[in-house]
This record gives sequence, C-alpha cells and structure tokens, in this order.
Amino acid sequence: MTKVKIAVNTRFLLSGQLEGFGWYTHEIMKRMVLNHPDDEFYFLFDRPFDPRFIYGKNVTPVVIFPPARHPLLFHWWFEYSAPKVLKQYQAEVFFSPDSMCSLRTKVPTVMTCHDLVPLHMPEQIAKRHRSYLIRMLPQWLNRADHVLTVSDFVKQDIASTCHINPDKIHTVHNGCREDFKPLGQFEQQKIRQQFSDDQAYFFYAGAIHPRKNVHRLIRAFDQFKTMTKAPVKLLLAGRFAWQTGEVLQAWEQASHQKDIKFLGYVEELDLPRLTAAALASVYVSLSEGFGLPLIEAMACQTPVMTSDGSCLPEIAGDAALYVDPLDVLSISSGLQQLYEDQQLRSDLVQAGKQRSKLYNWDEAAARIYAVIKQAAGK
Repeated sequence: MTKVKIAVNTRFLLSGQLEGFGWYTHEIMKRMVLNHPDDEFYFLFDRPFDPRFIYGKNVTPVVIFPPARHPLLFHWWFEYSAPKVLKQYQAEVFFSPDSMCSLRTKVPTVMTCHDLVPLHMPEQIAKRHRSYLIRMLPQWLNRADHVLTVSDFVKQDIASTCHINPDKIHTVHNGCREDFKPLGQFEQQKIRQQFSDDQAYFFYAGAIHPRKNVHRLIRAFDQFKTMTKAPVKLLLAGRFAWQTGEVLQAWEQASHQKDIKFLGYVEELDLPRLTAAALASVYVSLSEGFGLPLIEAMACQTPVMTSDGSCLPEIAGDAALYVDPLDVLSISSGLQQLYEDQQLRSDLVQAGKQRSKLYNWDEAAARIYAVIKQAAGK
C-alpha cells in the first residue's frame, strides 16, 4: 500500500483535560497510528504536549506558535503557522477534528464538524469567540474537501444551513471507550459510599452550561425530591464553563440543595465507574451533535433519560426514556418514572446493551482513515 503523510490538528490532546474534541481526537488517532505503521503522521500542537499522545514511532510531534485559544490566535495558528508546517513536512492531507481548518493551505483537508451551535445558538458561545465562529464556520465547511460529522442530523443541518454539497459530508458515529462497562454490586456500593453518601443517584456528565440544560435538570430534580421524598441524589460531573449564572441560581434556589453535588472535572478512571453505579444517566441537553454520555451509559448497563430533540433520538433509538428538555415538569416526571419503575429501568438496560453495539471507535477510525486516503488521492 502507498504510504501517506498525514498532518493532524491535535490542539485538544491536553493531559488531564480531555473533553469532547480531545477524546474524539485521542480515540481516532490512537487507532489510526497503530493500525497504519507505514504512514507518517505529523501531530500539530499549540503548546507543550504529553508524550502519551505520541502513539507510535511513525508520529512526529510539532509544536506551533501561538497557543490558540482566542480568535486572533486561531487565525494566526490556522492561516499562517499551520500552512508553513504543512508545506515544510510535505503533508499530503490535513485532518482537523475540532470544527476548524485552514483557508490558506492548498493541502487537501478533511474537517470534522460536530455541530452548528455557533450558527443556531450563538448566545451559547462565549462573546470573545462568537462573531469569529459565526463568520468563519461556513467558510471552513466550504473550504474542506471532505467534511466528517457524527450524526445524520448534523449532516442534514450542515447541508441545508450552509448550502454544502451533501456528497462531501460523511456521517461517522462516535464510539465508546472500553473503560465504560458494568460494575458489580460491591463496586457500585463503593462508588456510592465515595461520592453520594451511600445513596442512589441520578448522574449527569458534561459541561456545566445552559446549553446542556443543567439549570432545568436541577429544578426538575428539586421538584422530583419534593414530590417523592426519595432518598436519591443528583451528581453533576463536569467543569463549569462560562455563562453559568442560570445553573448556580437554580442550585441556590433549590429546596434540596444538599442532595445536588457538583463533582467538577472527573478523572478518566472515575467517570466510567460513576456512570456504571448510577440509578440512571440523565442527559437533557438542548442541542447535541451526538451525545456521547448516552452510549457510555448504555455500555455500563445504566438506564438513560434524554431529550426528544436534535440528534439524541437518532443516537439512543429505543434505548432511552425521552422528555421535553424545555419543560421542567416533563423532566421531573421522567426522573420519577425512572425511580419508581424497576421494569422500565430493566427494559432500557436491555435495549441499551443492543444499541451500544452500533457504536465502535475501531470502525469509526477505519471509516475516517478511508476518507483521509480519498482526500489525499491515495
């Protein structure tokens, strides 16, 4: 087979800080590097890197100035620094997995776009990034030779909203990390003792941010507790993003504040265990491109409750209890159903065991590699 020189934007491979884009990059590139040892990979970082992300001898790490976390620095990194490096190393294709790419490089480009939140919900984007992303995202999508996305919902959205030829958009679903698996009763009890005062708990994993609908989830949980007096807690795992006023206000106004616990950023080993020991995973986001916590919970044989909009029904299928994310009473009633109906929880677990088999990082990496080879003309 003809080897390929593949340059990859790896800005989100951050030690101890892997979140959405970072996990996606890590899971895809780890497999791609190991499965294609004859290819040459150039990992383009914007700051010092952790050697554990250099997955093989066929990876050359390159730190490019400047550290890009602001629109002016994004522009500098993608439009000036990165094209020089791509030319220097004679890259045959550039893969950018974080919804951005370079307009100036002539190197064939494959870009993953996870969602169109900046265009549809600009108020949910930090002000310092908002106007830049609104202006640039359609240009990046037009520039990319191939666009990858994580659900058919987002593919259709990109095609219709940005007038992109659907033939160049490829849906490749995310997978689930192998760490997410069921726990025995003894291990579950240890997790409850450590995190929830030995009580059952509903579990949310994701950024603490209004777009994730955490404020309504808190209000709904408070209603649920008032109605049922159930000995159940709500654990919220994730970093506080910007614009958390509504979330903190909902918590401050909650009558059952002591039963709502913010865990902050949860370490890699703890997140699967917290998911597996939960009474249910509750993920009522307002808008998602994929919704990774859904399949992580299914893999742990944990029941799932989620929103009835955006891509979430596509991903969860018959393996979730659906609620209206804009209706606090609907969410509260869903929590009550999950708590009181053991048969419902069992049915969701069984459906989830089958559904989770559809999502596999090995398959995702193989399909993305095929698109990259196609873009490189190989």
